Amino acid sequence: MSAQLSTPATAVKILKGLAETLSADYEVMRAPFGWYKAFTISCKGHPLSELSRSIRLGEGEVVSQALKSEAKAVSYWKVLDLDGNLIDVDKFDFTGRVNLQKFANYEISKARAVDRVPPHVELMRRLELVDYEPGSDPGNMRYYPKGRMVKSLLENFVLEMAQDMGAMEVETPIMYDMEHPTLKKYLDRFPARQYQIEADKKKLFLRFAACFGQFLMGHDMTISYKSMPLKMFEITRYSFRREQRGELVGIRRLRAFTMPDMHTLTRDMKSAMEEFRKQYQASIALLKEVGLDLADYEVAIRFTKDFYNQNREFIEGLVDIVKKPVLIEMWDERFFYFVLKFEFNFVDTMDKASALSTVQIDVENSERYDMTYVDEAGERQSPILLHCSPSGAIERVMFALLEKAARLTEEGKLPMLETWLSPTQVRIIPVAERHQDRALQIASELGLRTDIDDRDETVGKKIRDAGREWIPYVVVIGDEEQASGELTVTVRSESTPKSPAKVKMSAEDLRARISAETAGKPRRRLPLSMLLSERPKFI
Repeated sequence: MSAQLSTPATAVKILKGLAETLSADYEVMRAPFGWYKAFTISCKGHPLSELSRSIRLGEGEVVSQALKSEAKAVSYWKVLDLDGNLIDVDKFDFTGRVNLQKFANYEISKARAVDRVPPHVELMRRLELVDYEPGSDPGNMRYYPKGRMVKSLLENFVLEMAQDMGAMEVETPIMYDMEHPTLKKYLDRFPARQYQIEADKKKLFLRFAACFGQFLMGHDMTISYKSMPLKMFEITRYSFRREQRGELVGIRRLRAFTMPDMHTLTRDMKSAMEEFRKQYQASIALLKEVGLDLADYEVAIRFTKDFYNQNREFIEGLVDIVKKPVLIEMWDERFFYFVLKFEFNFVDTMDKASALSTVQIDVENSERYDMTYVDEAGERQSPILLHCSPSGAIERVMFALLEKAARLTEEGKLPMLETWLSPTQVRIIPVAERHQDRALQIASELGLRTDIDDRDETVGKKIRDAGREWIPYVVVIGDEEQASGELTVTVRSESTPKSPAKVKMSAEDLRARISAETAGKPRRRLPLSMLLSERPKFI
């Protein structure tokens, strides 16, 4: 009778507790669970009152100690400027730093709930990328062919960058035993709510990161100092967190998401800090390649007061890399497993901040999981760990790209995805049926992700539709193009809403231009039929 039934064991526990409590004042008889219709009960009230009462057990949800600590933690909020000054947020001059001010307000207020639909939701549906799945739990989405292709390209790109950084790709399970002694302790140190399931009399939880599997793997490995720093990487499709319902909207915050997760074992704090800086810079480079510049996000750096006092120059160096003030959260004492953490946070059109890239220096878990390496003297040593997601959740990157596009539209600019991420890179529009053979020939010469709008629509509508789909290159084939062999190409990146940039070039030139533009990026085939007339409508 409930949308969120608990287990029979929990229900029996509640019934017994009710009986015990009521026995102090009443004569109580408890029927076996499931037999509540085997006796007669009469009471005044609404006809449905007997069935509509929800009773919840206070201890039903396992809440980690880290979440409890987070709620009680006292944070000192500062801004660290380019001169190395640590300034209280309420005393900092935010002139020209509107997004940083919005980010600071969001972090300090902790107002995470969303009260209206953000722009990216309309875009993700109109572009037929992503949609809600009513048949699943909230925060679990469906991906249409175009969205699946964009997501896959991002996954592959992050994987390739991690491998360029020296990481080994691994794969680990998505569920773990809650009673495993090491995992149980780690769960209590991680500020997240888990999905919990029961199977074969075991209590299991669905992972919210790759930490568990990679740490257990690290425990079983034999590691020499010659292997350090040692990196393991996984695209965790999927990770799960039971986020609050009021925070779930679009793909900004989800309950099931894809998290690129890399863990680095380093010899000591000095080498951990060196890796931290490298991964900080690599994350900046990665986001730039997907279409997010430093101006598109704000930086947060979080640490304990002791760590800052001991490593002030190092932290000031991180600010110098981004060349802009950053938000600082500082604690008197360490509440979590890390002593230093950065996040790149995208501030959307609703003034909500969403974390993208992050790296943390973990000083607890190598000992908790008994991970060791053998040094030059043959002695076992505990490494310092780094947690790194160089992009953040893949869905969160897609969210940021769509929200940035919405902002560009408000500013009177043309939104678009990077050409290597665009589901269609070239759209060919034949003016009449007699031009279709030539369109097919050009599509064959180009390769790439090229499609043909062969629908029974006017040329004007086809051009408008190509614009609404953010197609980077649009080619119209008429009598002149058919006779000359030269193409008239509308280049979206050089156009404005009222002035399309048209360039004359050959098919070979267009192919060379796009190949240069997408060099070094993952490639995928066109996700749908080449002919638009053969495509289904998803929305």
